[in-house]
Amino acid sequence: MENKVKVGIVGATGYAGVELVRLLLNHPYTEIVGISSVSFGGRDISEIYPGLRPEFQKELSSDPQQFLKGCDVVFASLPHGLSEGIALACMENDVLFIDLGADFRLDSENDYRKWYGKPFDYPKLHTQSVYGLCEWFREDIKKAKLVGNPGCYPTSIALGLWPALKKGLIQPKGIIIDSKSGVTGAGRSLTQNTHYPECNEALAAYKAGAHRHLPEIEQTLSKAGSGDVQVTFLPHLVPVNRGILSTIYCDCPADMETVRAAYEEAYGAERFVTVLREGEYANIRNVRCSNSCHISLHRDEHSGKLIVCSAIDNMVKGAAGQAVQNMNLILGLEEDCGLTAVAPAF
Repeated sequence: MENKVKVGIVGATGYAGVELVRLLLNHPYTEIVGISSVSFGGRDISEIYPGLRPEFQKELSSDPQQFLKGCDVVFASLPHGLSEGIALACMENDVLFIDLGADFRLDSENDYRKWYGKPFDYPKLHTQSVYGLCEWFREDIKKAKLVGNPGCYPTSIALGLWPALKKGLIQPKGIIIDSKSGVTGAGRSLTQNTHYPECNEALAAYKAGAHRHLPEIEQTLSKAGSGDVQVTFLPHLVPVNRGILSTIYCDCPADMETVRAAYEEAYGAERFVTVLREGEYANIRNVRCSNSCHISLHRDEHSGKLIVCSAIDNMVKGAAGQAVQNMNLILGLEEDCGLTAVAPAF
């Protein structure tokens, strides 16, 4: 590629936003031309994150409109309800828009209203958006100009369950999902639950049956073709910075040889998804800071359940890395451009 892809990042000082900065600084074909932050407008981003020095020192704008028209791609990492206006401006200026927030993840406006408390601001935009789970919607993503980047929990769960659902090996009802996430999944703003004395040396479930990722999980899994999927989803907060481990329990009459064959067929050629060997267990340490997903498959002979363990880094494959992967697909770049880093050994 002769000319660098000009990139803007809206919400660059949040955890996912600064992770985008880190990844794009190591991308061979991108140049970050604009960054914005409501909280830190007018300050240099390296004041907020000194680890960016000396590679990246750039003033944060308080208004992304100041740089939007000069971009080829804009990423937004914002709380729900704040991305649609930016998406509209991007569409009007023929700028690729990739939303790391929740505004373009749900197909149904009724579901969005129920779970996020507001209607779509621009319903027509949602007819143009594509759900950015790269491994399963790759061909649709390649033609997109507006992408709803999946949530972190839904990414780990959809990658973990899709092959079994696609082949009809498990029952679509009665699936139980136990997911554990690092504290960065809660965002940079401090809450009581993420305050150090509250979460250190602690392990707690939260939002039982009420997490906003639930409708996204069921919507995505239902597209695998085994009928409407219904799950019980219980997330947990664990005292680590980053990573998600989803442990999934489902009724599966098929034998493990058939199950393993389905997963190896689905992911054998995938750059970022690894089906672990028999006897190995997915571990967040082994995907940390990478765009990888590790999946391990297990049988509980006592109950007859299939147990699927799926591990990702919530800030990379669960957010910024998958967003860059989406960009690469749309721009016709190698899918792993800027995403080849492996997990630290310790």
